[in-house]
Amino acid sequence: MFVLVDRKWKKDTYTIGRVYIDGEFFANSLEDKDRGLTQDMSEKEIKAKKVYGETAIPTGEYIVKMTYSPRFKRQMPQILDVKCFSGIRVHSANDAKELEGCQAYGKNTKPGKVTNSRATVKEFERRLNAAGGWCKLKIV
Repeated sequence: MFVLVDRKWKKDTYTIGRVYIDGEFFANSLEDKDRGLTQDMSEKEIKAKKVYGETAIPTGEYIVKMTYSPRFKRQMPQILDVKCFSGIRVHSANDAKELEGCQAYGKNTKPGKVTNSRATVKEFERRLNAAGGWCKLKIV
């Protein structure tokens, strides 16, 4: 399974994108503010621009794997090896204040928000499990 998050609407406090699974539109994404971070930047460069709990992860390619979350006390998709970030998950949320660097998937029916996130993330988890519990993720 290959997931593409195409960040489309970059605002002062949030970022909305489109999520494609194996080339087909799946949902919208909600993230914190895109501050122009990329995987190619040094840790020093990322730390200079990152605002803790208010910054989208760097663009680039990652592995997403189902792992146990001590915070949520269940198996959840984790985005692995994100430079200068830890514990980055895909989970349900309605607005960016609930994310702290993570991603939420749903329907962008209101500015700066996604709705139907719980059901959308549950479907993402189902597909991820069906794909062997992991996938490749590219954020652009």
